[in-house]
Amino acid sequence: MSDYGTVMIAKLAVPFEEFERAMRERPNPPGLLHGHLMRGDDGATVVGAFIFESRDSYAALADNTDQAKWYAEVIAPMLDGDATWHDGVWALEV
Repeated sequence: MSDYGTVMIAKLAVPFEEFERAMRERPNPPGLLHGHLMRGDDGATVVGAFIFESRDSYAALADNTDQAKWYAEVIAPMLDGDATWHDGVWALEV
């Protein structure tokens, strides 16, 4: 089965380093293969790519109430507005 995951695009209300620290402090969930953060050249945009071993492992995290609480309490306040999320199959590794 192909790797599955999501891409998050958001504007930061805090310095990138603060956001990155919060992401690093959270233990990796089961099934996460890779997670990457990109700081946009504008200094405010952050892009996160999160790749899971399967759609099921991604769905398990998305449905996890502890994850939702952590996101609402830690991550959402660091964002300037809502993040956009794009889920799908990772088809090519370069």
